[in-house]
Amino acid sequence: MSETPTEELTLDDYLRVPYRLLVESFEGPDGDWHRRASYPELPGCFVEGDEVVRIIDEVDALRVRMITRMVADGERVPVPRPPLRSGPTVREQRRLEFARYLVETGRLSEDGQPEQGS
Repeated sequence: MSETPTEELTLDDYLRVPYRLLVESFEGPDGDWHRRASYPELPGCFVEGDEVVRIIDEVDALRVRMITRMVADGERVPVPRPPLRSGPTVREQRRLEFARYLVETGRLSEDGQPEQGS
């Protein structure tokens, strides 16, 4: 894996690096089939579960938390390819996560209207 120079990358740049996302099915010790979503280029960045869409959302949130922590701690962040030129900034990502939380907890409907009784 070739490393891209990272001397001048900001947190937003690191978050726009297009890491490979891997989703696979595996048989658990209980005999049931489960799913695993991971970013193999970010060691330890994986989530397991049964619902593919949920674990993809969770592993992406984990990717953001891991990269944010690594940058804050001065750790080297793997950069296998240059950041994309566009994409959500950290602030936009947090707004999207908050909006998702409001919808998932029933405080806001998907059409942006408050739920009845909230």
